[in-house]
Amino acid sequence: MTLSQDLDVRGGREQVTGVYRVASLTGIRAVAAILVMGTHAAYTTGLYTHGYIGLVYSRMEIGVPIFFVLSGFLLFRPWVKAAATGGPPPSVGRYAWHRVRRIMPAYVVTVLVAYAVYHFRTAGPNPGHTWMGLFRNLTLTQIYTDNYLYPHLHQGLTQMWSLAVEVGFYIALPLLAYLLLVLLCRRRWRPVLLLSGLAALAVITPAWLVIVHTTDWLPHAARLWPPSYLPWFVGGMTLAVLQSMAVRCYGFVVLPVAAVSYLIVSTPIGGEPTTSPSELRDALVKVGFYAAIATLAVAPPALGDQGWYTRLLATRPMVWLGEISYEIFLIHLVVMEIVMVEVLRYPIYTGSMLNVFVVTLAMTIPLAWLLHRFTRVRS
Repeated sequence: MTLSQDLDVRGGREQVTGVYRVASLTGIRAVAAILVMGTHAAYTTGLYTHGYIGLVYSRMEIGVPIFFVLSGFLLFRPWVKAAATGGPPPSVGRYAWHRVRRIMPAYVVTVLVAYAVYHFRTAGPNPGHTWMGLFRNLTLTQIYTDNYLYPHLHQGLTQMWSLAVEVGFYIALPLLAYLLLVLLCRRRWRPVLLLSGLAALAVITPAWLVIVHTTDWLPHAARLWPPSYLPWFVGGMTLAVLQSMAVRCYGFVVLPVAAVSYLIVSTPIGGEPTTSPSELRDALVKVGFYAAIATLAVAPPALGDQGWYTRLLATRPMVWLGEISYEIFLIHLVVMEIVMVEVLRYPIYTGSMLNVFVVTLAMTIPLAWLLHRFTRVRS
């Protein structure tokens, strides 16, 4: 979801590892957004129940971990760079303001439009379509409840749980940077110790998952809270450290590993096709495999590869789509529901996934461009 974009990097002011890296980090957002749209098209047309191929389609949700890895990399990198060069750390106030102005304008417009659209159309159960649901969705607090699915889930905004998680990471990141770079590393550049601290941070997730799956201490929706997904962010934060260590990563080495890992987690080992598996073992396997796959997908452009993969991500169409990927993520579910019902006239859980995907993408792109054009805050 996520979804955050580092405008300073996109602007091309940092060309340390080659001409393709900056553009490719934007281009991979297009891949993430297309994957998210693809898995929702598969779900809407009922393909999740089609055995192994259904699980393959469901695992296209890997687009969300890719967004999270990108956020971890891009947002932690200024703190890492300051530590590596002895410079001043980023201003927390400036960081917070940039996050708010990047995320909230398009998001608020999307939420208000979704509530307006579904005020005039009935498309099935929509428990979040209330004043409290509107407040919770506008403030990205909808997942912090006893059971998110019943009081606050809005039909056109179901994907926003991941944006709520990402905002949780935004809030926690300055504290995490302080713990890792000031308390642990004593304001010195100690990359090995820093990597060890990141590994320890990732271990929080298995402990958290054990608690939420085996006890009643926390609400059921706690499975969707940020601690459940820390390894995805940590993967990106680790790439930021490796970049400052001048480590290189090549697509022809890591992409086959990512592809094989994807096929493995698409077996029943990764659990049922759902965002939050009900079984502890499935949740642990899924979060681990997704962290590895997403980190490996981002690593080549982040760590200086200039091979075919990075060049492909840096092509103009990919970069253009990447620039509006956040807006595509925001609005595609509302568009997809209208496409299913009004354009293709498919009953729910029937029809062609390809048709739904193509028509939704064709209708989403111009609307996403308009949303991006009129809500982005120019530097």
